[in-house]
Amino acid sequence: MSTKTATSILPISLTAKLQDYHQLAKTRLTITVVLSAVFGFLIAANGATNYADIFALIFGGFFVVASSNGLNQIIEKDFDKLMMRTNNRPVATNRMSVKEAAIFCTISGVLGVFILGQYLNQMSGWLGLFALLSYAFLYTPLKRISPIAVFVGAFPGAIPPLLGWVAATGTLSWGGWALFAIQFIWQFPHFWAIAWVLDEDYQRAGYRLLPSKTGKDKKSTALTIWYIALLIPLSVVPYLLGITGWVSVIIAVAAGLVFLTQGIKFHKSPTTKEAKRLMFYSIIYNPLVLLAFVIDKI
Repeated sequence: MSTKTATSILPISLTAKLQDYHQLAKTRLTITVVLSAVFGFLIAANGATNYADIFALIFGGFFVVASSNGLNQIIEKDFDKLMMRTNNRPVATNRMSVKEAAIFCTISGVLGVFILGQYLNQMSGWLGLFALLSYAFLYTPLKRISPIAVFVGAFPGAIPPLLGWVAATGTLSWGGWALFAIQFIWQFPHFWAIAWVLDEDYQRAGYRLLPSKTGKDKKSTALTIWYIALLIPLSVVPYLLGITGWVSVIIAVAAGLVFLTQGIKFHKSPTTKEAKRLMFYSIIYNPLVLLAFVIDKI
């Protein structure tokens, strides 16, 4: 092999390997999760920004979430092969061995928990560890057993803003729990909309995520409406606790009403098209509300 050929192959191989790690860590999803933790920090910090703590939260949170996502793919590798959405993941296709992925997840997880616990506070480290273990070893296997998996998965899913709050304050106070509650309830309509859109794909792998026993029916859409409706009073709680101002209340309530309107449309016309629209609204709602809370602190 010529030197020219060798040097042309190396960058391609390195790029492919980096792309595999990008897929294993679900980098885009990980960034959005970390962003909600940063929002929680900024809401709690009340203008007293400590950039060293923010960087520790970003890096520690990133490594913990990346580890969780990787462990999820290791556990689900045989089922990922069955779904169109996931059949090209690195572990599912054997482009990356289980051993290699496990080493990455172990190093990433330990490093992330260490950063959170050592450079922020012990409570942050414990929260990160809880989120990692409960997501990978409780939520992930439950997906093929019962729709209760969404309820179980909502706990680690709601940890990020609470983690941000604890990173800034060192306490599990009511403000942090209010942010936790909003993100906890938000996950139900969010994941049910996704489960509706991807129902056929999920069925190939035996995943049961819609709340009704019969899956795509009016009971599932009705429950979706109730959870969206619950978000509206919950979004007022930070104001009642004196954490945010009236501007964010108006934005949060308005966003909740728009979200609810789409939920009602989805109930009246339970189609994949309306489920996709609901999924889009859910993706916009959560960061919009958290951002409104942050801006209200400026």
